[in-house]
Amino acid sequence: MRAVLKIGGSLLYDEAGQIITERIRQYGTVIAKLVDDGHQLVIVVGGGRPARVYISAARELGASEAHCDWLGIKMARHNAELLCAALGEIAYPKIVVTLDELEVAMVHGKVVLMGGLIPAQSTNAVAAVAAETINAERMFNATNVDGVYDKDPKLDGAKKLNKVHISELKEILSGGGTRAGEYKLFDSVAIRVVERSKIRAVIFDGRTPDNLLRLFKGEMIGSEIVHD
Repeated sequence: MRAVLKIGGSLLYDEAGQIITERIRQYGTVIAKLVDDGHQLVIVVGGGRPARVYISAARELGASEAHCDWLGIKMARHNAELLCAALGEIAYPKIVVTLDELEVAMVHGKVVLMGGLIPAQSTNAVAAVAAETINAERMFNATNVDGVYDKDPKLDGAKKLNKVHISELKEILSGGGTRAGEYKLFDSVAIRVVERSKIRAVIFDGRTPDNLLRLFKGEMIGSEIVHD
């Protein structure tokens, strides 16, 4: 299978902002198994807590939103470098920073890693555009929640949706922020790309890296985005 995996930056850091190296190592092991099984992967890594800390400080100091976005982009690329280190020789050695580079990197048959690309675009949008560019069969979004809920999962009565239509997802996420560091599960750009190309996407709990193996084996976990 040719697939895109988005790993939320929040999965790589604990509450104190320390890097969870063991989880990164676990993802490296899981991804290596998938490569051994013949799967081809592009992995997009988010910025996480450190990106939000830098963005908040920069904004307080008067930085523009474009400048704040660049800070998030750079931090996401640093996080991608960490996973690249864990993957070793099976990873394409350079973090890809343009779609042109992505197409070239795919020819080498290695795991391709990305962070952010351009301002005003979340790493969820990067993952969606990458999936569109390489004609991926699936897109998997690893987050710190176990799927999509019909309302804020912290609220009483929130119900997890095993399948969610793209139009319903747009409605659920319509209140998400658009400033740097405020992107939720999906931003509006990511949703538009997933919708226009009918990308088969799953949002799942990435706190357990083995969940990715379960998805590749066909188990239904998390929430699947459907189009028809």
